[in-house]
Amino acid sequence: MKAGLNKLSLIACLVVSLVFFQQRILRSDLGSGEPLKVTTWDSFGYYAYLPGIFIYGDVTKLEWLPEIESKYNLIGNDLYQASLQENGNYVFKYLGGIAILEAPWFALGHLVAKSSHFPADGFSPPYQYSLAFGSIMYAILGLLILRSLLKKFFADGIVALTIILMGLATNLIQYVSVDSAMSHSFIFFLYSVVLYGTNQWHSKPRMCWAILVGFVIGLATISRPTEAIMVLIPLLWSTESKEASKSKWALVKSNRKHVIAAALFGIIAILPQLIYWKYASGSFVHNVGSKWVFLNPWFRVLFGWTNGWFIYTPITVFFIAGFFFMKSQVFKKSALVFCLLNIWIIISWFDWKYGATYSTRALVQSYPVFALPFASFINRVQNSKFRIPFYVLGAYLIFVNFFQLEQYNKTILHYRDMNRQYYSRIYLNSNPSPLDMSLLDTDEILNSESKTQTIAVYKKSPLSGLVTDDSGKILLLDTILPAANRDQNSEWLHIKSNILTNEGFYSSYLACSVQIEDSVKQNAIRLFSPLSSKEKVNQYEFYYLIPELDGKRRINISVQSDSQFSGSVESLEIRYLLK
Repeated sequence: MKAGLNKLSLIACLVVSLVFFQQRILRSDLGSGEPLKVTTWDSFGYYAYLPGIFIYGDVTKLEWLPEIESKYNLIGNDLYQASLQENGNYVFKYLGGIAILEAPWFALGHLVAKSSHFPADGFSPPYQYSLAFGSIMYAILGLLILRSLLKKFFADGIVALTIILMGLATNLIQYVSVDSAMSHSFIFFLYSVVLYGTNQWHSKPRMCWAILVGFVIGLATISRPTEAIMVLIPLLWSTESKEASKSKWALVKSNRKHVIAAALFGIIAILPQLIYWKYASGSFVHNVGSKWVFLNPWFRVLFGWTNGWFIYTPITVFFIAGFFFMKSQVFKKSALVFCLLNIWIIISWFDWKYGATYSTRALVQSYPVFALPFASFINRVQNSKFRIPFYVLGAYLIFVNFFQLEQYNKTILHYRDMNRQYYSRIYLNSNPSPLDMSLLDTDEILNSESKTQTIAVYKKSPLSGLVTDDSGKILLLDTILPAANRDQNSEWLHIKSNILTNEGFYSSYLACSVQIEDSVKQNAIRLFSPLSSKEKVNQYEFYYLIPELDGKRRINISVQSDSQFSGSVESLEIRYLLK
């Protein structure tokens, strides 16, 4: 029985690993004929070193890129992944550490491509699938290493529950299984290695552990420069008390050669990036353009409705709660200082939305460190009367996370534009309505029309062959609203429309504006809502609250586009309501 219990954490690793594979296969479009692409957007920036060096022999002019882009459509409208220098060379914005970690999977993909009918161009399906599943393998290795570390401090059941909840109730799945060529899964593995190697060295100092820790910290630094704070893990390990600190620094002094070796191999790991920068830009150090606001951090990254860590992956609240239960563990100060500083760095980046993210993706790679306080919290709960409620809550949060992952990958849970009111309408809602979707762009809503009075109804016959004018606008309705006895009531418009978009789908909006004397108020909802598709008749619906101003009310309904819209309006109905 006891031997069986000691396998719980291994079973937990197996379950999480199977889920990683299941989610990858589920979202690989294997039956659609659409090839998998993971080397897109930021992921392209991390990966481009490999085909550039080993296939095209070109990482500065990127003359191979136009043909690849026309074939695979990887980078978007502009090459933000690299910047053109005064010397005429391009320099990649993203550092090369991830490419080093991807190299074995690139080699495997290249071997398969060369042995098959797929083009050996660095971006055909063999490369994409090799990288996608290679990311998962790194995460699984990271989990197994983390399990070995946690078992040195906690019972097997605690370790199992920690791995299950960290693996299944957070955004780790998204960045291991779906957005798998991003940096997070690879660095997750590096954190596990550093934690394990650090503990091994402090338990029994050996040169190999010092070299490993130093090299991995260097490699992490050229994966994402902010991961250089990883050095705090070995630096503060076993300094949980004054006595422990004295023993730790005595150990360091007696093993100076280990420290020198760690520093030397850290520099060796960083060297490839410095050599590349010198080759491409002419300088060993290159400014990649990141911006930080350390004195005015964005706490909304943690608590905000756009992508808040505690909002969309609430299990992480217990990561933080665990800070109070680490007692005198050797990792106490190391984990506490690292996690707090890491959070501060993450919430201080100028683009607090992190481009696109489910919850806060920039914290995912450091989850192995957070696992230490999290396990400490679970250990405390395990011995309390709250054990069963915590199990129930954990199961519920796993369910919510899987539900939201499905929504996120359909863009229902939006990668950038979430807000409280919209989230409340889609929370565990498997069939959101066009009216729910409108709350991505407007916060005006009538929850019920049962107590409203309809003053007027306006309808338009189908309008075909519509094209925006020079102002980017198509006027659909222009009329004066009748006078109404408002008293203490509010005036509303309920707009419904079915629209077909042939051109300009991703840059067009259905807008309503009301002019009262010199005052104009406009609301607009996107035609590219999560429920809509290009070249298909889509249903749109939203409410508009008329300003409480006296005067003639002129209403305009229009389609507006940032580029050019062409299509047709199959139906348009506007109800003028008094509530």
